[in-house]
Amino acid sequence: MYRSVKIRTSFLVVGIIAVSVICFSVFFARNNADTLAVATKEKQIRLPVVMYHGILNDAKYQGTYVISPSQFESDLKTIREKSYTTVTVQDLVEYVYNNRPLPEKPIMLTFDDGYYNNYLYAYPLLKKYGYKAVISPIAYYSEYFSNTEEKVSATYFHCNWQQLKEMMESGCVEVQNHSYNMHAEKGRLGLQFKKNESENDYRTIIKKDITTAQEMFQENLQITPTAFVYPFGEFNAVSEKVIKELSFKCSMICAEKMNVITKDKECLYQLGRFIRTDKMTSDELFAKFDEE
Repeated sequence: MYRSVKIRTSFLVVGIIAVSVICFSVFFARNNADTLAVATKEKQIRLPVVMYHGILNDAKYQGTYVISPSQFESDLKTIREKSYTTVTVQDLVEYVYNNRPLPEKPIMLTFDDGYYNNYLYAYPLLKKYGYKAVISPIAYYSEYFSNTEEKVSATYFHCNWQQLKEMMESGCVEVQNHSYNMHAEKGRLGLQFKKNESENDYRTIIKKDITTAQEMFQENLQITPTAFVYPFGEFNAVSEKVIKELSFKCSMICAEKMNVITKDKECLYQLGRFIRTDKMTSDELFAKFDEE
């Protein structure tokens, strides 16, 4: 009788221990999962990128790709009011590759094509507010307007090398690659494939163009751009492979989407951008970021 009671008691103790272990394991697993979920969430940083082109005072030139200086300044004021901090591609690279912190609410301002009016109107405002922007010039035009004797025009001139260098040295502007001249090739929109073009021919053509631009930036600005900004936002799987082979750490397209920055290097490719037109207010532009 005593032996039987002792055995039953032993089984009871073992059972209690087993249940306790199971309960603790479940608790630990859930707690660990919650902790992991929080940690993962903390590593995801929302990054809106705004796409600008030209800035001109004359209303007759304003439209989808041209806004007024006052509209741009309104955007900068809204950035300050909403406590955003402007960042560059290098800031993103430092975060992803070197674990350097990003600000709590980052935002990136980008200018495509490198128009002279960026230097004339945007640059002084960036200095005034202490903000940064990314300008991606078409290298062909930077070279052309560095050597032309034409009278300077805010409507169609592009920044020359001296102007780009001045803006870079101010700390307000980062320069990235927007191709040597993939805006002008007949039968092709940006980096699209031409009809019946082989992959080898395509790779050779775009690699030569992008590399030519890189060499010009190195020669004239003493920099090696780390981002490729697709002309017209046109990209494909092959073009992405090519720019990675050329050591670009980032690419930008024209799709309007919110970017999520993590420690995954792939998150820096195909960054989406919100186009800024003259038909919207700053509040309407920034409301898009909240909707995403």
